[in-house]
Amino acid sequence: MKTADRMQGVHRSYIREILKVTARPEIISFAGGLPHPDSFPAQQVAEAAACVFAEEGASALQYSTTEGYEPLRAWIAQRYERQGLTVDPDDILITTGSQQALDMAGRALLNRGEPMVIERPGYLGAIQCFSMYGVEFKTVDLLPTGVDVDQLDRVLAETGARCFYAVPSFQNPSGISYDEPTRRAVAEVLGRRNCLLIEDNPYGELRFMGEDVLPVRCFMQSPSILLGSFSKMVAPGMRLGWIYAPDGLMDSLVRAKQACDLHTSTLTQRILYRYLRDNDVDSHISSIRERYKLHRDLMVAAIAEHFPAEVTTTDPEGGMFLWCSLPEFVSAEAVFQEAIRNEVAFVPGKPFYVDGTDNTFRLNFSNASPDRIEEGIARLGRCLHDCLASSKGRG
Repeated sequence: MKTADRMQGVHRSYIREILKVTARPEIISFAGGLPHPDSFPAQQVAEAAACVFAEEGASALQYSTTEGYEPLRAWIAQRYERQGLTVDPDDILITTGSQQALDMAGRALLNRGEPMVIERPGYLGAIQCFSMYGVEFKTVDLLPTGVDVDQLDRVLAETGARCFYAVPSFQNPSGISYDEPTRRAVAEVLGRRNCLLIEDNPYGELRFMGEDVLPVRCFMQSPSILLGSFSKMVAPGMRLGWIYAPDGLMDSLVRAKQACDLHTSTLTQRILYRYLRDNDVDSHISSIRERYKLHRDLMVAAIAEHFPAEVTTTDPEGGMFLWCSLPEFVSAEAVFQEAIRNEVAFVPGKPFYVDGTDNTFRLNFSNASPDRIEEGIARLGRCLHDCLASSKGRG
């Protein structure tokens, strides 16, 4: 049966397909963007669920408002106040994960054939999502300090794009975080060019090195959308995220969500709120940061020991990923096939680009145990040495 035309340009998630391959226990996987399961507060969430049923009973299982559970929206708004943002709970829309937040933004804002600016490399989930709406992607390169602001200004001037999607904190896939001067400059350019910022911030709470930097939204004089998620600070299986948007956009976002699923799970929202209310969330997040810094440092040290000198990497100060660049004559896809034969996996960089670039790859350091990080990077290092030698021989 013929499907809708909009599906022709939308591909399966490359990472989800890789995860099928890496499900075998003998494979050491750095592929998925997975938090470490030992960081999930399973017991505390179970206690929260018991309290919800004991105190609220069947009402916790009823339909609810599209915007989301008001106490949970108020908790998010109060947390934003720490960052200098004055947020009304009515400016928050609870979504089924931040991936749905991307979809809601796409439904409400994007038109087929219009230009949309994204980072290069860009988040695969956003590329997949926004492709559904037929946009014409325009890319702007990432530098060690964040997006190339001069290039962003030039692309906006040339295309008249109305939206710029970015992950300024510990970007997926690169691990790069915009410094404050870059954030201020981006805000100025977007305001001057009348371009809406869609700022995705799922990793902002996961800084374990350097100084905290405010969201770009804090420097914006023009409207912007800020996305958040509980997947990295609590647990991804709860599938809870949110959109913070100004009044002028919220009505369209709510209507888009009503057309999609009416509202996010009432029960899950109530359980999460009870967990957040009754536990020291900051202490929990601090423990996640400590774990991820240990894993990051182990991976960086192992890379220095085992990778060829021709392979360069980013130096993340938080988040869950680092990014590796190969010489231009080496295919990351070819390295991946060799790595799988040696029972280690990563994500080749090609699906993070809209132009087919094939000499980069992403490593996740949050999910694997310390001993598997060291062994997996050693295996991958041997694969890289072999592939570089083979490519040079063919050259």
